[in-house]
Amino acid sequence: MSQEASLPTSAESGQLSPGLVDPFGRRITYVRLSITDRCDLRCVYCMSEQMTFSPRSQLLTLEEMARLARCFSDLGVTKLRVTGGEPLVRPNVVWLFERLGELPGVRDLTLTTNATQLGRYAQSLKDAGLTRINISLDTLKPERFRSITRVGHIERTLAGLDAALRVGFGRIKLNAVVLKHRNHDEVVDLVRFAIARGVDISFIEEMPLGVIGDHDRAEAYYSSDAIRRDLAEHFELLPSIHGTGGPSQYFNIAGEETRVGFISPHSHNFCGDCNRVRVTAQGRLLLCLGQEHSADLRRVLRGHPTDDERVRRALLSAMDLKPQGHEFDLTAQPVIFRHMNSTGG
Repeated sequence: MSQEASLPTSAESGQLSPGLVDPFGRRITYVRLSITDRCDLRCVYCMSEQMTFSPRSQLLTLEEMARLARCFSDLGVTKLRVTGGEPLVRPNVVWLFERLGELPGVRDLTLTTNATQLGRYAQSLKDAGLTRINISLDTLKPERFRSITRVGHIERTLAGLDAALRVGFGRIKLNAVVLKHRNHDEVVDLVRFAIARGVDISFIEEMPLGVIGDHDRAEAYYSSDAIRRDLAEHFELLPSIHGTGGPSQYFNIAGEETRVGFISPHSHNFCGDCNRVRVTAQGRLLLCLGQEHSADLRRVLRGHPTDDERVRRALLSAMDLKPQGHEFDLTAQPVIFRHMNSTGG
């Protein structure tokens, strides 16, 4: 039977979906949905200092995003992560979370944010069905925070973290991109900060996406192995079976509830068991973070505004484009010219 013939005609049809499976037999159950390329910060590893953002007419509407998420859910996706840019600068964002929170197949609805807006939205997001939050925090020093974000004030991010803790999210995780000579000397302090607040933390090797003028990525590279050695001088790290469906490799800290994760696209390639795809705010389906393979979902959504079967068919067909993995090379000129804010964090 052909793939197209086995498609369900609706979520209520009772037909079994074949699911999203790539040419290497990997089942796609996790979608990172970027809802804007705009941000109220200008982090040096994410974008250039002078960014040109997409015209609003080129962005998917919130209704299109909700429809697309429903089609992914129909095809077996169980985890949705909303990203940006900074997702919470998108107007009427709570409405979208309410729609995503209603999807019966989605068991894990998460958000990646810089937390500057969480003081306003934490309770509403929890009420809408958001299950987990990842908060970007690369340093605890106000002057460094200002330098890394170019325009930010750490007090707003810390207030957002406090708001998320106050409303009772079950798991909160800090994400720290580690750059040599920028913040690599703070990894121990960041773990102690996470322990004190009862949250998890992941350390991330910088992704070589887009042309930036702030630093040389090869010189700023600080590996996950180096971070683990730094932490091992202060903590006993024990391998953990914990996983969130993403690329982090987790460790327990002896005697603590806090877990430490490592996202290591360079030193420990995680492509072999990749279960993820990304959708940009412009509606491009990116099949790999480090490759340009993509499909234009905006064209399908707008060309067939009431035909979800056509959207599901496009998603199934796009799986043939998913490559086996990325080939990041810090010493070469970027092969990927889109910045992280355009890719979706």
